[in-house]
Amino acid sequence: MGTVVMARLKAASFFSTEEKERIEAAVREAESRTSGEIVPMVVDQSYGYPRAEIIGSGLFSLATGIFLSWAFGGESIWVFLPTFLLAYFPFKFLIRGWPALKRGLISSTEIGEEVEEKALVSFIERGLHHTRDETGILILISLFEKRVHVLADRGINEVVPPHTWEEIVRTVTGGIHEGRTWEALVAAVRRCGDLLEENFPVKSDDTDELPNLILE
Repeated sequence: MGTVVMARLKAASFFSTEEKERIEAAVREAESRTSGEIVPMVVDQSYGYPRAEIIGSGLFSLATGIFLSWAFGGESIWVFLPTFLLAYFPFKFLIRGWPALKRGLISSTEIGEEVEEKALVSFIERGLHHTRDETGILILISLFEKRVHVLADRGINEVVPPHTWEEIVRTVTGGIHEGRTWEALVAAVRRCGDLLEENFPVKSDDTDELPNLILE
C-alpha cells in the first residue's frame, strides 16, 4: 500500500481519449503476461468531508460576526447574531466550491484514512477481491485529496514486500508533478505487470476479468 500527493482535475477529463487508450493498452499488455488483474482508477474525491464545511463556515461566520459587532455595533449581540447567521451558508458554499480552502480545513491524517477507505471499498465494489488467484491490484488516484493509493490482494501481498507499492506511488505522483501523468501510470502498470509475471505467470485459460481503466 502507499499514499502520496498531486494536482486537481475532474476524473472524467483527467485523461484525453488517446491517453485513456494508451493506458488501457498498457493494462492489456501487462495482463497478457500474468494471471493477475491491474485496475487504474481515478476519482473526483474519496469523501465529501461535510465536517470541514460545518467547522470552517462556523469559524469564519463567528469571526465575521465578532468583527462587525465590534467595529459597527458597539459589541452588540443583536449585531453579532444576525451577522453570524447570514454569513454561515455563504461561507459554507464558498468552502465547498474552493477545494484548496477546504483541504486546508482537513487534517492529513483524516485525508489519508479516507483515501485508504475509498481504495478498500472500491477494491471490493469493483470485484478485485474475487479474482481467481487473489491477484488484483488497484491503483487509485484521488483528485481532491491529491493522493495516490495502491492496494493489492492477499495472494500478491504474500509474495511481494509491502514497500514495493510505495515505489508504484512515487512513479505515479512523480509523473503527475512533471506533467507526464499518463506516461507515469503506464510505467506503473508495466511495473505491476513485471511483479505479477514473476510470481503469477499467465495461464492457458486466463481471461480479462476486470475493467482496464475506471473514471469515477
